[in-house]
Amino acid sequence: MASIKEIAQLAKVSQGTASMVLNGKGDKYRISAATQAKILEAARELNYQPNISARRLRSGGETVLPIIALFWTLDTRTALVGRYLKGFQHALNELEDEYELLIQPYVGTKLHEVRSLVTGTRFNGAIIANSTEEDDEFLEQADLNVPIVLHQRESSKYSSVNVDSRKSGEMVAERLYRRNHKKVGLIVPDVSSKAIMLRREGFQDKAAELGLEIEEEHLMYEDFSEQGGYEAVMRMKEQSGSLPTGVFAISDQMAVGALKALNEIDVKVPEDMEIIGYDNDEVTNYTIPTLSTVHLPVEEMAKESLRMLTDMMLYKTNVKVHKMFETHIVTRKSCGE
Repeated sequence: MASIKEIAQLAKVSQGTASMVLNGKGDKYRISAATQAKILEAARELNYQPNISARRLRSGGETVLPIIALFWTLDTRTALVGRYLKGFQHALNELEDEYELLIQPYVGTKLHEVRSLVTGTRFNGAIIANSTEEDDEFLEQADLNVPIVLHQRESSKYSSVNVDSRKSGEMVAERLYRRNHKKVGLIVPDVSSKAIMLRREGFQDKAAELGLEIEEEHLMYEDFSEQGGYEAVMRMKEQSGSLPTGVFAISDQMAVGALKALNEIDVKVPEDMEIIGYDNDEVTNYTIPTLSTVHLPVEEMAKESLRMLTDMMLYKTNVKVHKMFETHIVTRKSCGE
């Protein structure tokens, strides 16, 4: 395995400068971007793997465990992280070895600014969730020094766990068609997400195939939150002379806000409008009426992500694995029960 000394020699810098950059402190010590890039390129060329455990032993002397980082965006999708950690904890309990978990928040589109991901100096493996299309582009171009698993994203470069998002959208259109709806609507989170885009496209394409009408005023992009769902319904009401009789809210959070707005404008669910959400969050059991939703198997996906990652960390495999999970509609009183 390459040493920092060898990297410094290849990059034609001092060993101290190479060490600072590889420890993610290049910006702190005002090392130029060009020099940092040269050092990181040398590390990649020499296949440098940082000894995180040894570094922590030197700094504290305690017995150390391999570190797994979970990258999760700093937005309202944090509502799902509880379910993810539940599945993750169950999977950790089933492993023979012990690991530490590091939660690494990041801003969508800014994944490239997380220096520790590029240098690989804080953790031994990482699971990346909720990446935007810009983040996905960065990941495909980057040469990272630690094993990576992507949650709910497609990749030819990294292992991943995913669902067929297009198929999920198609299922909802088919359900509304079988419920005899003619005019349907969409409430879409206004975020850069390939998964959300595929759900929307699947719903729209299947709706067109089945003869379901989606008026322009019934397609709403709003904030990925309860408030966003509330505002979407209010704008539908203001901009359209009539509301659709069936709506797909591509987020349970937005569906909860939509239910509140419909109650305020005296549109009864399910009598006047049926609505289906997405994710199957725990709250959907307690809305009035209870919310029909697409079940996203978050806990199972977390378990599989951990299994894939630990296999790579323990050098059991270097083959990229892509696992697809099934979704299904959970029928409750807002549509079909």
